[in-house]
Amino acid sequence: MIGLDDLYLSPMNPRQTHDEASIALLADSLVTCGLMQNLGGYRDGEGRVGIVFGGRRLAALRIAVARRPDLAHVPVALAPDEDTARLWAGSENIAREALAPADEIRAYGRMRDSGATVAQIAQAFGVTEAHVYRRVKLADLPPFVLDALAAGKIGLGIASAFTVSQDTELSQQVLARVLSSSWALSEHEVRKMLQPEAVGLTDRRVRFVGEEAYVAAGGHLTRDLFSDAVFFEDVGLLDRLFAEKLEAAAEAERSREGWAWARKVDQSYFGSEAMDDLLGRGFARVYPVPVDLSEEETEEYGRLADLDHEGELDEAGEARMAELDAKSEAYLPDQKAVAGVCVYVDHSGTIRRMDGLVRAEDVPAAVEAGVIEARSTSAQTEAPAAPKSPYSGALVEDMKAIRLAAVQTALLDCPEMVLNLLAFGLSTASGVGTSIFDLQPGCPMNAPKEREGLIFSERLAHPPRSYEAWSRPDLRCDDLVAAFREFVEQGKKARNAAITEGIARTLPYAAAEPNFFAMIEADSGASIRKVWTPTAANFFGRVSGAYLDDLFASLIDADASDSRVKAFRDKKKKEKADAMERLFGEPEYQAALGVTADQKARIATWVPDCF
Repeated sequence: MIGLDDLYLSPMNPRQTHDEASIALLADSLVTCGLMQNLGGYRDGEGRVGIVFGGRRLAALRIAVARRPDLAHVPVALAPDEDTARLWAGSENIAREALAPADEIRAYGRMRDSGATVAQIAQAFGVTEAHVYRRVKLADLPPFVLDALAAGKIGLGIASAFTVSQDTELSQQVLARVLSSSWALSEHEVRKMLQPEAVGLTDRRVRFVGEEAYVAAGGHLTRDLFSDAVFFEDVGLLDRLFAEKLEAAAEAERSREGWAWARKVDQSYFGSEAMDDLLGRGFARVYPVPVDLSEEETEEYGRLADLDHEGELDEAGEARMAELDAKSEAYLPDQKAVAGVCVYVDHSGTIRRMDGLVRAEDVPAAVEAGVIEARSTSAQTEAPAAPKSPYSGALVEDMKAIRLAAVQTALLDCPEMVLNLLAFGLSTASGVGTSIFDLQPGCPMNAPKEREGLIFSERLAHPPRSYEAWSRPDLRCDDLVAAFREFVEQGKKARNAAITEGIARTLPYAAAEPNFFAMIEADSGASIRKVWTPTAANFFGRVSGAYLDDLFASLIDADASDSRVKAFRDKKKKEKADAMERLFGEPEYQAALGVTADQKARIATWVPDCF
């Protein structure tokens, strides 16, 4: 029998927190019935006893003793040694009720730190060693991550994602984003936020350079404790190793094949666009000439072609046929003397080549050698190709998403229009097969990857996907009848708002056809600039410096001789992007540049012409 004043909750006890309401109920039970089961503990060096099982009872006893003084001394089973105490702590608690994941992780971590093996922890808690290994991997997570797990704010999957980060400050920032997000972020998204610069094993640079060479050069790796994923953190080093290896590979290709030159190209695909760019800069191209196969090889090729036609050619046959194809044509020595190759690495990390390219300065020599024909006068005087668009494909898609968000935002305030559009789209008046709203319901992209500068209404956030319901009880509806009755009681205003929001956010980009979408945009009063302001991050940093030069001059009505334009052109690309952001967002900066009222109005309504 030991007095309550000499008892405390032992750190060995896996249950370090308790629900106050349940403790109060247990205290009432103790007042009525007394203590029906003893506590278990271990006496420390100071003579006090740390309770390793019965922590809830101890908390309730401290409340109940005020009404039942006889509970001031209670029976406690004392462990003979610390190892036995740990065994009790695990076994008694796990047998009574499964621990919450956060409590389990912390308990396993404490036992590991005190010297217990995985096998001992598994025995104490009555679980498999594999289960202990999975939990112990999370024991070194920052306390605030485990606190969020314990509070049910994140699940085990999201918690495990934080094991890839050793940066406590970054982990706090990412957790804040996870908790404040209006939709559930995936584990992959969280890992990406925790490793913003790192690249994985599927990156072509990693595949080409190799993990061994990267580590040998001093590169740092981070391994995901819950998968086979490996992250290469020193991207600058990886880029250098990639460039050096590609340079060496290009020289090796040139030397082996006997080309006049070889150039490394930092792209993963050398298609028609890249070729058109070279030809537009005066390059020419030579092609291999046919080479007669031997009689035996010709017969073999015929047999393989027949099998291929009948769909019976195996992998070995395909390889042999490709070998004979390559052998049936070749570049001649006089072609190689004036031509070269572009060497690049594809997505799989494999070296690829584009052969037979003649540089502009070598074209006269190639013509003189009879390798290529002289270009005709008409070809030389052809109109130049249309200038390349200043907007990348990714930027155009982001701008489309912003435009769609603007239209959907306007529709939120136009419920009658939404209902009219819905009725029109569902009737035959709109024609058979016309789709105005994506009513599956779909989730058209209405938020760009770069959200800075976008005022995004949470009413447009797409609800979680249905498949998430199995792992998130908060997404399930267990009583549809009751839920429906409650929804109807909110009235028509709430119903109409739900319809408007639900329908508006399913409007896809260019619904039905572009002119019709433009009509919706105009009639709803939508405006991109009502919801979006261009910034260095979301736009200006994603276009060329020359584009920014022209845009800056046009917005302030200045020509190339204007001192403001000259000063702007002298800036570095990042400085230009930052200056454009200030031009669009800082009245003081506009005043310093002498921007007029008309120019301010133009800046306030400007959108890129990329739609």
